[in-house]
Amino acid sequence: MKRSQKEAEDSARKITRRSMIMGGFMLLTGGILAARMRYLQVERADDFRLLAEENRIRIDLLPPARGLIYDRYGQLLADNEQNYTVVMVRENVEDVDAVLDRLSHIINIDMASLNRAREDMMARAPHVRVTLADRLSWDEFASVAVNAPALPGITPEVGLSRVYPFGADFAHVVGYVGPVSDYYLESTGDTDPILQTPDFQVGRYAVEARMEQDLRGEAGNLWVEVNSAGRVMRELDREAPVPGDDLQLTIDTGLQNYAQARLGNESASAVVMEVETGEVLALASSPSYDPNLFVRGISVAEYSSLTENPYRPLASKTVQGLYPPGSTFKMVTALAGLEAGVIEPEETITCNGFVELGTRRFHCWRRGGHGRMNMVDGLSQSCDVYYYDLAQRVGIEAIAAMARRLGLGMRHDLPLSGVASGLIPSREWKLANRGSEWVVGDTLNTSIGQGLVLSSPLELAVMTSRLATGRQILPQLVRTLNGVNQRVDSFAQIDIPAAHLDIIRQGMWSVTNFRRGTAFGARVTEEGYEIAGKTGTSQVRNITAAERETGVTANEDLPWDRRDHALFVGYAPADNPRYAVSVVVEHGGGGSAVAAPIARDLLLRAMYGELPPLSAYPVGLRRDIEEMHDNMDLLPLEILRSTGRVRA
Repeated sequence: MKRSQKEAEDSARKITRRSMIMGGFMLLTGGILAARMRYLQVERADDFRLLAEENRIRIDLLPPARGLIYDRYGQLLADNEQNYTVVMVRENVEDVDAVLDRLSHIINIDMASLNRAREDMMARAPHVRVTLADRLSWDEFASVAVNAPALPGITPEVGLSRVYPFGADFAHVVGYVGPVSDYYLESTGDTDPILQTPDFQVGRYAVEARMEQDLRGEAGNLWVEVNSAGRVMRELDREAPVPGDDLQLTIDTGLQNYAQARLGNESASAVVMEVETGEVLALASSPSYDPNLFVRGISVAEYSSLTENPYRPLASKTVQGLYPPGSTFKMVTALAGLEAGVIEPEETITCNGFVELGTRRFHCWRRGGHGRMNMVDGLSQSCDVYYYDLAQRVGIEAIAAMARRLGLGMRHDLPLSGVASGLIPSREWKLANRGSEWVVGDTLNTSIGQGLVLSSPLELAVMTSRLATGRQILPQLVRTLNGVNQRVDSFAQIDIPAAHLDIIRQGMWSVTNFRRGTAFGARVTEEGYEIAGKTGTSQVRNITAAERETGVTANEDLPWDRRDHALFVGYAPADNPRYAVSVVVEHGGGGSAVAAPIARDLLLRAMYGELPPLSAYPVGLRRDIEEMHDNMDLLPLEILRSTGRVRA
């Protein structure tokens, strides 16, 4: 049917309109696509180029060399040694078990360790390196390298591992490093990416732990080209890591070794300090352990032997141990009495062997009493009754204030683990912590270093240094960090009259040099090397009235853990103090018989800078001293000469 002219025109208009709409839509779509292409190819070009590079380039972290630790004379205490290791990348081998079996026939490798490495490997991405064995000998390392064609995926590598040349001597001072654990990450909040590196180790104890950020250094970067599977194709660039800072301690290696050997098999501790500088020369805790075991991976049996030992070798008793100071505290009570003006140095108090307070008797260590005692006598012969009487006059507030002034009851900030703060009790402390009121008997017990009072060997050494110098000495363990001095150069005078300190020093001199002094048997006979000090014997059990009636049980007849602690503090030379010492022998018995001889020997070793001559000892002791020194496990002379502390 033939359309009319009008129908043809209407149809043409519709087609034109539709064409225009369709054309407009196509133009709009093309414009959007063009704009999007421009956005992606021009405006976002750098971003997508970076993403493409990241798909092609991988950045690996290069672990830094850990800072070295030296003693005061440059003796190396913590070193980094070459460590030959064997690593495996799982993606580069078809049959993991077959390759591991071939490796076990080439080198002597523990199967339990190999199984742990296999489990670790399967838990990680295929391209991640996993250590199969470390600390290989050169022959083992070379054998793996020679057999490399038969060991696909396995690579021998050379790295650095921590080593402690003096082993147990410095375990409680330098500490050790260990692997990064989940607990470490959670407890420290450390987010350094280098911690994610396989087999990376961090400081876990003592100086290694407390100075971790300085010793660690900064990681380097390695840019490598990888394929789509993550396999390394080639190295593109390298940014070297920054080694950790070197650290120099105040410790004297020879003296530290002597102190550890002198403590022997006792459960004991000793601190030796320079009285003017506060520098710690020896910080010995016995028994000790080899920190290299923790670096290499300690076995369950080895660790159990340490944790189950009643002498607690893992504990650093010098800073973590808290003990009743016993009679070494009596200088505090004496100074408090002098400052309060409640007693004069020559005033005498009669000791009949006990004092009565209400219905209770407080006994002197000497059952029959000491008779009439002035202050010097009271210190020299360690008369308890003298201090019971003085304590009732002066009161706990003055005693506690004097103790804190002498450095007791405070945490001394050394870069060591678990440094404890001693306890100087007060009325408020007892009410808050024990729920009971302070009584006069508490003051009497505190006055002789018993009852609630506690101190660490480090605190006792600080107290002795302050008594010897009259200055507010603080202990120092770090000499330099990366060559920069870290020490405090001077200390202010302590707020105690010099005349009062002189009385205390006279008493301490009499302890070791007066025939009736409690440590006369530990005296030094070489002129100019005499020591001054104070013995202490602290009870760890109650002695009943019935036991006193029948006779107090001797320490040697008691189980070890119920015997008294033996203590001694002192300084030398007595007329020009240079060194202070504190010694605590856990459950050792009497301070005069056990702790004082150890302290004397340590002071002599410090003063002479080598084994002291026999002429420094009383004639009757010389043969025993010579035999003791012959049997001690001491460092060879050639090592000590390198420190400049031994005369040729």
